[in-house]
Amino acid sequence: MIQLIETYHLTGILIGLITFLIIGIFHPLVIKGEYYFGTKCWWVFLLMGVCGIVAAACFYENIILSVSCGVFAFSSLWGIGELFEQRKRVEKGWFPKRG
Repeated sequence: MIQLIETYHLTGILIGLITFLIIGIFHPLVIKGEYYFGTKCWWVFLLMGVCGIVAAACFYENIILSVSCGVFAFSSLWGIGELFEQRKRVEKGWFPKRG
């Protein structure tokens, strides 16, 4: 499969697709995380980010896997800030508040 991707120069397209999907997954994760746990779950995003950085740097030589772990890591770290921003959006009434 990797040889097929490299033969047809699809690496960039595949990395773009993976990035799009990872960012798309984090949007509802942040919303649901804030809804069910408030901002107390920020450390989970930090832990996922650190694990992703370690994985990208230490465990994968394949560029697609390494970049995917990096995108996952920094999306996780970005999620910490978005978690606190989500709290502000809930306070403004833009998103529902949990009972």
